[in-house]
Amino acid sequence: MSVIGSAARRGTTRLLIWLVTMSGAPILQQLHLEEWLLHRTKDNWCVINDDTVAPPLSWGISSVSELVEIEPVLQDRVPVVRRFSGGGTIIVDQGMMFVTFICNKSAIEGLQPFPRDIMSWSGQLYRNVFDRFGEFHLRDC
Repeated sequence: MSVIGSAARRGTTRLLIWLVTMSGAPILQQLHLEEWLLHRTKDNWCVINDDTVAPPLSWGISSVSELVEIEPVLQDRVPVVRRFSGGGTIIVDQGMMFVTFICNKSAIEGLQPFPRDIMSWSGQLYRNVFDRFGEFHLRDC
């Protein structure tokens, strides 16, 4: 794991974001780190974990029975991890990359702390990164 400080100028304010990079870390380890950062620091963070280890199924703050078919999960002994943050249910498989932003509410000017607003902002950010490889869209499935 490496931690890098990065500064970016936005108008007259200066946003400092700390970058944590991991490779092959289990998603549960990443989630523990993110929760620790959220509750124990006031800094802005970007956590990147590429080639994560499979195979847990992960779900957000909703009830597990709302988002996970319990019988097949128990039958197949699929590890299930609850995230402390919101978001839908995901199945972690080999080679996935996770990018998490943990920021103060005022870190991005004009960004409202609601799922649709954050998804729109992150979609624009990723579009700038991935457009050279073809058309990119971030979609809620």
